[in-house]
Amino acid sequence: MSRLPLYRLAHARAGDKGNRLNLSLIAHDRAHYQHLAAQVTEAKVLARFAHRGATAVRRYDLPHLGAFNFVIEDVLQGGVNGALNLDGHGKSLSFHLLGMEVDAPQ
Repeated sequence: MSRLPLYRLAHARAGDKGNRLNLSLIAHDRAHYQHLAAQVTEAKVLARFAHRGATAVRRYDLPHLGAFNFVIEDVLQGGVNGALNLDGHGKSLSFHLLGMEVDAPQ
């Protein structure tokens, strides 16, 4: 089976709230929703953000919108006002998720 980057199947929106990242993943084509549900799990998203200290991920499924909302805890290194890094929050992290490789749909 071939693999491809997630951005080929979906786009993302993000926002930061303190030390918590709120990340929405929206399928380009609703026909890929179930495929994405199987591929982009809480565990895989947590592993994707482990290098930033993420401690937990909750996924909320929104099938009528062809989307998911992920809440990622402790990923913002203290939050915008507390972190020393520049532009390491919110929207820039949505691109990190979209770079994740998934199996191509059949």
